Amino acid sequence: MVPALLTAVDATAHVHLIIGSNPLAGARCTRSVEVGAKPILVAPEDATLHYGLVKRINDGEVQWLKRSFRDDDLTTLGRPEVDGVVDAVFVTAGGKQSAGTQVSSLCRRLRIPINVADAPNLCSFTLLSTHSDGPLQIGVTTSGKGCKLSARIRRDIAASLPSNLGEAVERLGTMRRRIWEEDHAAELAQDLEAEEDDAGQPATFNKLVTAESAEAARGRRMRWLSQICEYWPLRRLASISDADVELLLQDYKRSNPFNVQQSTTEGSAKQGRIILVGSGPGNPELLTRAAYKAILSADSVLADKLVPSPILDLIPRRATVHIARKFPGNADKAQEELLELGLEGLKAGKVVVRIKQGDPYIYGRGGEEYAFFRCHGYVPSVLPGITSALSAPLFAAVPLTHRGVADQVLICTGTGRKGAAPDPPEYNPTRTVVFLMALHRLAALVESLHEKKYPDTTPCAVLERASCPDQRIIRTSLQHVCAAVEEEGSRPPGLLVVGNACTILREYSQKWVVEEGFNGLEDLAGTRELALDNLVV
Repeated sequence: MVPALLTAVDATAHVHLIIGSNPLAGARCTRSVEVGAKPILVAPEDATLHYGLVKRINDGEVQWLKRSFRDDDLTTLGRPEVDGVVDAVFVTAGGKQSAGTQVSSLCRRLRIPINVADAPNLCSFTLLSTHSDGPLQIGVTTSGKGCKLSARIRRDIAASLPSNLGEAVERLGTMRRRIWEEDHAAELAQDLEAEEDDAGQPATFNKLVTAESAEAARGRRMRWLSQICEYWPLRRLASISDADVELLLQDYKRSNPFNVQQSTTEGSAKQGRIILVGSGPGNPELLTRAAYKAILSADSVLADKLVPSPILDLIPRRATVHIARKFPGNADKAQEELLELGLEGLKAGKVVVRIKQGDPYIYGRGGEEYAFFRCHGYVPSVLPGITSALSAPLFAAVPLTHRGVADQVLICTGTGRKGAAPDPPEYNPTRTVVFLMALHRLAALVESLHEKKYPDTTPCAVLERASCPDQRIIRTSLQHVCAAVEEEGSRPPGLLVVGNACTILREYSQKWVVEEGFNGLEDLAGTRELALDNLVV
């Protein structure tokens, strides 16, 4: 089945023609009123109407034409600016009646959107089961296959969302508009300075803003805001306040190249402190106690892009949060930006917590960051984290060493410096190799492994989102791993395990098998709660 094109229509002042008098007609009229449309009900004078619909008619919200439908209603009852053509038609009596078929045929000929109850074949559009929270609307459709099911899915989605999310959307929209207005005003000011030839050298004489840098600034603005929308936990977004918005705007202004007033940080008597924290594979239950305490103590948090939301949810609201703006081609600049933000916080006397995925010193630039801050007079505290290189295989029932099968483990990177392809190790049948950051260039890696004499039949496993609720495991061989990832898609962060250890505890006969979900800590969570109860005096 070809999927439908889902869209949101601004129906303000549109004319909706509702044909029928049953309760569904009342519901259609109510929804039209809610979205700002003008519903016209066509039903015989002797029709029995729901009391709620009668009230809307009496209040003037719904116009009732007390007669049967006429063909020319489609082209005479609409708005004058569209020559009387109605904007949408709803037939509520169902497609079993000949009226539904007739109206559908006329509407399709006139290109008027038509919805006929219980007759998907007569509809040019279907209505979504919607959840509304201010400007936020979430719609679910089963393409006419089951409205009750779509309603149930919609309810489950809505129940999983934090409260006040609509207010957060409103505030972020306000932030977006203010950023645009302030950037636009700054651009105009730059243009005016350029036109004042007789005014001498301006204060920004050495600050060149070209058309190219202006475009780059606009791109940076959108990436900055999208980072907040994409990587902040929903619960944190839902609790965003007006004060939070002001702080975020101040943060943006500091990095905005159009802002000619350079921000300065006054010296503070308080000594800043930097802590490099390993966040483990993703599940907050796997944080060390020291890491958890460090996060709670933070004034400023610098987090990797893919640190999962449950970890970020632990950050106290007083702390400012900066997510690494890393994307292809920008990794080094994003790293430099994060280090400068950390240094700025330290000079202001803040406790700066740098949250890194896994362990800080396992392909996490932890050593580089330690050297950077030490060079500027701040010696970091470094807290270990459980690296996914060791924990992800464990959660996937892959023992990295096993007597008689694998007697050594090698952890490698799948991405060299500046994106270069690394040189993989030679094949050893008793070695398990774990490749981190390898899935985005999997085909090239597999080809290089073949050059190192790895057989096509070598077992391997793709482990993604380890320890998180959406953990996924793909068990396969080197021969099929590229096809498997291409068909199943990618779910970063992920890693590749190669070696005979992959089939010690799990055997399969297909080209590949996919295992979804993670429940490895459910029993422990109950044990922890019981232990806490026993501590209550």
